Amino acid sequence: MDFEFALWQMLYLFTSPQRVYRNFHYRKQTKDQWARDDPAFLVLLSIWLCVSTVGFGFVLDMGFFETIKLLLWVVFIDCVGVGLLIATLMWFVSNKYLVKQQNRDYDVEWGYAFDVHLNAFYPLLVILHFIQLFFINYVIISDSVIGYFVGNTLWLIAIGYYIYVTFLGYSALPFLKNTAILLYPFALLIMLYLISLACGWNFTKMLCSFYKYRVK
Repeated sequence: MDFEFALWQMLYLFTSPQRVYRNFHYRKQTKDQWARDDPAFLVLLSIWLCVSTVGFGFVLDMGFFETIKLLLWVVFIDCVGVGLLIATLMWFVSNKYLVKQQNRDYDVEWGYAFDVHLNAFYPLLVILHFIQLFFINYVIISDSVIGYFVGNTLWLIAIGYYIYVTFLGYSALPFLKNTAILLYPFALLIMLYLISLACGWNFTKMLCSFYKYRVK
């Protein structure tokens, strides 16, 4: 497993995600497949999940067994479960509606769709389960305007990253058309963000309450 290359990918998913997908092009040319064949990225992502979830449990003052339950929830529901649903949906939609020419040679691999999800999930994970931890107890959970502004803005950035990296993943495939429609959720995201600020909704506070409920 090439952990050095996987770390390089994780870095560039933040700074220049287009470079990550150029490597997928190279893999297609050399190994005739778009999806990853090295589990190193998944292993490092799993480590990130474990470390960040333990940090989340600590910030929320959870006990040992509650933190383990939270870890299982984050891994098998938030990452894998939701990822399987999104990857399958995107795999179906892209093959059904976005392929320029219906041909066996022009087919979005399901494994590639899941890789795109993992690529997009990693920045979201770091923003919501790591960077946000430093602000939860002292800023975000407070019943102040600055609290839900900071929290909801982090959600906006995290989900925006997810949408953008997902778009890049499918726009990198030369046999797909009209991939710009994958950016349309940005409009709904910004609208929801503005409504949340106007109504005083605190998404992070809701998430923390939900996590505490799930691990009881």
